[in-house]
Amino acid sequence: MNDRKLDTADLERIKEILPHRDPMLLIDRVEEMDGESSAVGYKTVTGEEPFLAGHFPGKPVFPGMLVLEAMAQTAGVMVLAHKGIKAADSLVYFVSVDKARFRRPVVPGETIRFDVKTIKGRRNIYWFDCKASVDGEICAEAVVSAMLAEDPEKIAAHRKAEGGE
Repeated sequence: MNDRKLDTADLERIKEILPHRDPMLLIDRVEEMDGESSAVGYKTVTGEEPFLAGHFPGKPVFPGMLVLEAMAQTAGVMVLAHKGIKAADSLVYFVSVDKARFRRPVVPGETIRFDVKTIKGRRNIYWFDCKASVDGEICAEAVVSAMLAEDPEKIAAHRKAEGGE
C-alpha cells in the first residue's frame, strides 16, 4: 500500500503559482498532485462568470475553449508546484491542442473535474493527456502541450525583493 501524501493547492496557493487572475483563472483547486505525473483540478461553474452572459444569452454554457484552458492551468499548477516555481518567476504558455473532443456542454451549477496526466516532458515543453468530466461523465478530452518560460528579469527582481542578490 502506498502511504505517500499527494500534494494539493487551494485557490490562494494557485494564485501564488499561476499568474492568472479573474476572469481568466479557471480552476478553484487542484488535488491529488503526484509530483509532475498527474493531478486533478476542479472548477465550479457558478453562473456569475462574465463570459457566460454572452455564451449564450438565456442558455449559458461554459465555453469549450475555456475547458481546454482550465486543463492547461491544472497541468501548470502541477508542474510548477513540483518544481517549486512561483508565478513571479515564470510563465506557462499553451503550445498545442490535439485530439480535442467535446462530449457535452457544461452549465452553471456543475463542477468540472480535470484529470491531467503527463505523457512526457522534454526540456521546458510538456505534453498532457487531459479529461474533463461532470459527475463522472466525460465532457471534453484533449492532449495539450505547454512550454515553461522562465523570465530572467522576473527571477532577478523576485530574488532581489526577497533580499537575495
